[in-house]
Amino acid sequence: MKLHRIWGLTLRYLYLFKHSLDRLSDAFFWPTVDIVLWGMTSSFFAKNLEGGGNTLILGLLGGIILWIFPWRSQYEIAVNLLEDLWNRNLVNIFASPVKFGEWVTTLLLLGVGKALISFIYASFLIYFLYSANILSVGLVLVPWAVLLIMFGWVFGLLVAGIIMRYGTKIQTLAWTSIYIVAPFAAIYYPVSSLPSWAQNIAHFVPASYVFEAMRAAVDGTPLPLANLLWPTFLCLVYFVIAIAMIYRSFNHILKRGLISVD
Repeated sequence: MKLHRIWGLTLRYLYLFKHSLDRLSDAFFWPTVDIVLWGMTSSFFAKNLEGGGNTLILGLLGGIILWIFPWRSQYEIAVNLLEDLWNRNLVNIFASPVKFGEWVTTLLLLGVGKALISFIYASFLIYFLYSANILSVGLVLVPWAVLLIMFGWVFGLLVAGIIMRYGTKIQTLAWTSIYIVAPFAAIYYPVSSLPSWAQNIAHFVPASYVFEAMRAAVDGTPLPLANLLWPTFLCLVYFVIAIAMIYRSFNHILKRGLISVD
């Protein structure tokens, strides 16, 4: 694995990001819409509560901006693959010395970088609009972010593998797949508010533990970091499965011919 090839691929995708209004709107426009809408909603409820208004606002908006990490991490992997398929460019990438591992590493790093950009932007926005500071929870943000990024990688790799095998006719998964688990991730509400069958599913969704920890920290009763051991283990298992799947799909399309994927 060569760093200069990873850097070259990264620059290629960054130039695309710079000149694509679609990518720029995904990075800034949609987070802004979510923050404005949910921020006004939470402010309305906060004004009608006798106490805990600021906690409600930060708890809700904190969920929105932390969700950026898995969403962007998944999105960058799947959509950059689609971009190469739409432009018939996948065959050009692998006709060069670029190796499969270098390509996957580039997509993973792009997800991290763009998630951080959107997160920083959203954090400033909720601070100036609603005086809510997600950084007030402290350094626990770092393990939360790492866990959520890994969770997003899992979905991105799984979706990329499925698209490689079955083609762009199922490309809608690139935008919708991660929202399948959103109800069980408990982004806006505690896991305890879910029906019992949904709570059983939530126990196997690593993101749910992060959002539970975030709400506890906002309420002033932070949970011990040891609570993240189980979701970390889940993420690692899911990640290994996802890597194995995309690698098998890549070998499958190599036998068919890269140009055949459409």
